[in-house]
Amino acid sequence: MFQKFEVHVPEFHDAVYDITDYGAVGDGVHSNTGAFRKAMEAAAKTGGHVLVPDGIWMTGPICLKSGVDLHLSDNALIVFDKNPEEYPVRKTDYEGTDRLRAVSPIHAENAENIAITGKGVIDGSGHLWRPVKRMKVTKKEWKALLGKSPYTIPGHEGEIWLPSETIYEGQLHGEISTQAENAAELAAPYYDLYRPVMVRLDHCRRVLIENVTLQNSPAWCVHPFFCEDLTVRGVTVYNPYYAQNGDGIDVESCRNVEIAYSEFNVGDDGICIKSGKNKEARKIPGPSENIYIHHCHVGHSHGGFVVGSEMSRGVRNILVEDCTFTDTDVGLRFKSAIPRGGVVEDIYIRRVNMLNIKEQAAILTMNYILNTNGVDEAVVGAEGEEDIPVFRDIFIEDCNCLHARQAVKIQGLKREKPAIYNIRFRNFNCVAEEENVLEDCSDVVFEA
Repeated sequence: MFQKFEVHVPEFHDAVYDITDYGAVGDGVHSNTGAFRKAMEAAAKTGGHVLVPDGIWMTGPICLKSGVDLHLSDNALIVFDKNPEEYPVRKTDYEGTDRLRAVSPIHAENAENIAITGKGVIDGSGHLWRPVKRMKVTKKEWKALLGKSPYTIPGHEGEIWLPSETIYEGQLHGEISTQAENAAELAAPYYDLYRPVMVRLDHCRRVLIENVTLQNSPAWCVHPFFCEDLTVRGVTVYNPYYAQNGDGIDVESCRNVEIAYSEFNVGDDGICIKSGKNKEARKIPGPSENIYIHHCHVGHSHGGFVVGSEMSRGVRNILVEDCTFTDTDVGLRFKSAIPRGGVVEDIYIRRVNMLNIKEQAAILTMNYILNTNGVDEAVVGAEGEEDIPVFRDIFIEDCNCLHARQAVKIQGLKREKPAIYNIRFRNFNCVAEEENVLEDCSDVVFEA
């Protein structure tokens, strides 16, 4: 049974700090990096709201401070510029492992009582950072891209367009390992190869993101990492359908989370739950747990509700209900592989309606392989039981899907002890072209 929990929402002092009082100019031309910094620092002394009034506010990265709400008025538009001096490369965590990334346009670390609110729009200028696969765009769109930048490289799925010379040169050199001596210094000339997530919240407590539109992110849009008491409510997240790594929200190793009344149309997974990758991640306790997702719509995306593939610290106690997924590649998507390890358990999904799903309405697979630029991620043999991922105690009921290639696909591991078991589908109605596939799993039950 789903274990109920409470999410604590931040509260703020009434003081208002208008960025125009700190020299900001909302003409879309002037840089307001300094004005945002000064307003945020002033607000942090007493707590309160940094007000972004109507206008177009060009800026570099914004660092959220404890006790401060970044509030956008209805016709406010924050647009992030892209200057190498404002985006230093640093060691962080991305896709479940230590990676070098440029600093995120909006970021906070070890902060408490923070928020991004209001009905304005925040644009991450992701088109200046993201590669584009030729296979994902029309001939006309491809021609337009080449008019902006002539740089392309081969990929395992065909040609890939790159938006700048520095990204192209960085690709030729290869991504620098965090273990390299002077890694950040070596990577700095190619800073935009190391695309940041747009909103990075690292070890924060009592976080609110409400009513804003977040769009056009360089990589993932929102990435809460080891956060506690996170509320995402009434938010619109948009990325083009071809946006590489353009996930909506990736909740990683977080506790006490509510995502509600929000809209996601993105280039990768829509609402995704993660908890680190492989053996290194399992050294640090921190499952994603106590998560309530409801009344959300996910449009174009790779998956509507997704767990994995980085789930090595575990994922548990999640309720997803009263959501709608339309035109997604997959509806309910659980993915992992050896040697992830970790346990996904106590997941409850009900009253989800799906329409025009390109592949499966629901898939649980242990055969997920990340293939990037022609290089397969190694799926190696398990060194021990701890390297074997597990999906268990997953309950899906009262869900409907109109038009999918396949209703349900389950792919476990070929071993004596199943890695996928105790999966229950009750009143799961799907109009699909192909029969269900159930491989290397046990105790999978379909009930009317």
